[in-house]
Amino acid sequence: MKLIVAIVQPEDARNALNDLTARGFRATRIKTVGGFLHEANATLLLGVDDDQVGEVLAVLRENCLTRRQYVNPLPPAMEPGESYLPFPLEVEVGGATIFVLGVERAERL
Repeated sequence: MKLIVAIVQPEDARNALNDLTARGFRATRIKTVGGFLHEANATLLLGVDDDQVGEVLAVLRENCLTRRQYVNPLPPAMEPGESYLPFPLEVEVGGATIFVLGVERAERL
C-alpha cells in the first residue's frame, strides 16, 4: 500500500478530486500555503494499493496544469533613504508536487 501526498494549485484540486472519486479513489483535501509565493495550495492525501499508483499519477497529470503568472517580489531589507522599485517577475506555477510513500499498515474504521 502507498500514501500519495500531492500538493496542487487550488484551481486544479476540484477537477482532480472529481476525476479521482469518479474512478473510485478516496481522497482527503487539506488547505495549505506554499513557502515561495505564500499562496494557497491544496494538499491531497490518498491511500492506494501499489498497482493503483500509476492511475492516480495519470489523473493528477491530466488535471494539474502548469501556468505562467506574474508576481511582485518581496522588498529586500533596506537602509533608510534607499528606494526599491519592484518589478513583476514571471514565474511558472501549477503542476503538482507528489510524494509516494510506503505504508506499513492502514485501517479504515
